[in-house]
Amino acid sequence: MAKKNTADVLINGKIYTISGYESAAYLQSVAAYLNEMEERVSQMEGYRRLATEEKQLLKNMNLADEYFKVKDEKERLEQDMESREKEIYSLKHDLIDARMEKENLTKRIEELEKKLEEKQSQQGNRRYR
Repeated sequence: MAKKNTADVLINGKIYTISGYESAAYLQSVAAYLNEMEERVSQMEGYRRLATEEKQLLKNMNLADEYFKVKDEKERLEQDMESREKEIYSLKHDLIDARMEKENLTKRIEELEKKLEEKQSQQGNRRYR
């Protein structure tokens, strides 16, 4: 089982002790992200006049908005990846088919060259008789 880590982090001017199974550096980066969000929303017009509950709701809405945008982008990228994997699979099969066709054509050319040599040889033998 993973070891639980604890870190003291500064969020919105207050020190909190948080713990989790992620690294202390990760916990610090989460705290930094929350501070960045606080900074962004606090610069919005009228933010300071909002009640504490409304400020928290605004931050939650921003977090949810970012979450759904990232989730949609992830799904789009997964669909793109799946589509490209299918295309690569199809191209590999086309390549195999092309190689097989090349082999068949090479064999056919060799057969025709052999027949041509035989006919030329037969015609050459007829001339000298």
